[in-house]
Amino acid sequence: MQETLLNLIGDYGYLGIMLLIFIENVFPPIPSEAVLLFGGFMTQQTQLQVIPCILAATVGSVAGAAVLYLLGRILKKDRIKKLFGGRFGKIMRLKPEHVDRADAWFVKYEKKAVFICRCIPVVRSLISIPAGISEMRPVPFFILTTLGSAVWNSVLVCLGALMGDQWEQVLFYVEQYTFVVVILLAILVIAAVIWYIWYRRKKKSS
Repeated sequence: MQETLLNLIGDYGYLGIMLLIFIENVFPPIPSEAVLLFGGFMTQQTQLQVIPCILAATVGSVAGAAVLYLLGRILKKDRIKKLFGGRFGKIMRLKPEHVDRADAWFVKYEKKAVFICRCIPVVRSLISIPAGISEMRPVPFFILTTLGSAVWNSVLVCLGALMGDQWEQVLFYVEQYTFVVVILLAILVIAAVIWYIWYRRKKKSS
């Protein structure tokens, strides 16, 4: 898969980078790290330049974020609360008030959450959905998404350009960083589930 992605960049240049990053934002399993690092490397081997590569990747990032943001706006908080109030919620042990709590947390930290999460693997794409569900104002959302995406894209494209033929070594360490993030997220989810079960049992006993 990675070889196919890199061939697309070699064949289509900036357009290939933009399209791949757009797809990566909508479908996170596509490795944006490889796309950006290889794009940076190609600036040393072809007529591609660093700044246009960053711009192309950022346009793709924002376009992909827009799709997920609109998806969140379509889902709406009331629909999710209704879903959690039905059979699905009973099976997953989720309640409508959980949506309110999550929404309150996001509203409190929305600007920081959007900017910071755009620089974190995995969640960098998904953060657009709660932003849409919470109906975060479009202007600050897209400004922060653009800035956060530009930071992430700039770091990886510049690293690829700097390392040249050794860009795959950087990819290895970035993949390790992504792996650590996924493990930490899994631990947080498990911890949250354990705390929730403990809290419910304690509440029932009291």
